[in-house]
Amino acid sequence: SSSAASDVYKRQGAGHARDFARMARSHILLQERGAGRRGSNMLIVFSGLPGTGKSTLAKALATHLQAVYLRIDSIEQALRDSGALRQDVDTSGYQVANIIALDNLKAGLKVVADCVNPVSESREVWADTAARAGCRLVNVQIICSDELQHRQRVESRVSDVPGLVVPDWQSVTAHEYEPWPHAPLTLDTARLSVDAALALLLEHLADHLQARS
Repeated sequence: SSSAASDVYKRQGAGHARDFARMARSHILLQERGAGRRGSNMLIVFSGLPGTGKSTLAKALATHLQAVYLRIDSIEQALRDSGALRQDVDTSGYQVANIIALDNLKAGLKVVADCVNPVSESREVWADTAARAGCRLVNVQIICSDELQHRQRVESRVSDVPGLVVPDWQSVTAHEYEPWPHAPLTLDTARLSVDAALALLLEHLADHLQARS
């Protein structure tokens, strides 16, 4: 009925309002705790399988924080297009990304890295980059707990990186991804809207700054 539909829209509107209010409060906290000042460098690394929604969230956070955004997919495709490599990119994309991240962190900027980050070796390299820059490292894991929804995303995905062939569902399910020994902040995009996830991220960053201050 129209009344029921109206109730749904009201609930959705209230939910969005709460998300935006939460983001606003977290933004203020970040400013108060130093994240908004020049020199307050921070490395935020997004990890997760393709199709979980990590690029959407990583871009949203980078925009909100006015941070440098580094996407492994784009770097790896640029390496392929250059013809400089005699074989597949392997870890080259991660190596380039970490060098660029280090330069920007040393310049006092915040960096958001968007990658699968599937194994302990790649995670340790990011940690080493943060240590060399003398900055905080925040790991964020993105998952999609609804397998059907995840598969639909993967199969309907269109690449926004020229030349990049996106993986199919079989490739995603076969992709190596080691469990974290100590799970970082984990956001489930099957249960959270982009706004709600971003609000939680900002709260986590504010809490992280307070704990380290």
